Amino acid sequence: MNNQRGSAATTVLLALALGLAIFSTGCEHRDEAVKFDTPYQAVLLANGSVYFGHLNDYGTHHPVLTDVFYIVSQTDPNTKAVNNVLVKRGKELHAPDRMYLTPTAIVFVEPVGKDSKVAQLIAQAEH
Repeated sequence: MNNQRGSAATTVLLALALGLAIFSTGCEHRDEAVKFDTPYQAVLLANGSVYFGHLNDYGTHHPVLTDVFYIVSQTDPNTKAVNNVLVKRGKELHAPDRMYLTPTAIVFVEPVGKDSKVAQLIAQAEH
């Protein structure tokens, strides 16, 4: 009976040690930045805003979005038709050239497809 208790205690200790090793290994990689394979990323924030740009240091405590664009919807008062316009940040009064993001404010990040409408609009804005 004593041998079974010792064996069970050893098994529990080994399981705890294994769990701790797996947990600590996962935590070590938490501060590694994610690398994207597309030039631009779409970033949805918790406040519902969507921005497009080069997202750097995503997956760390200090992600930064540069070359930032956003979409403004304009309604024609006569026809009520909605027109979406891509606007580059930096033309605002404070002329921002980047956005420092709070990691917890980022809901998700998606790649902007190279042939997407947003990528085409960005290319037009840069020329």
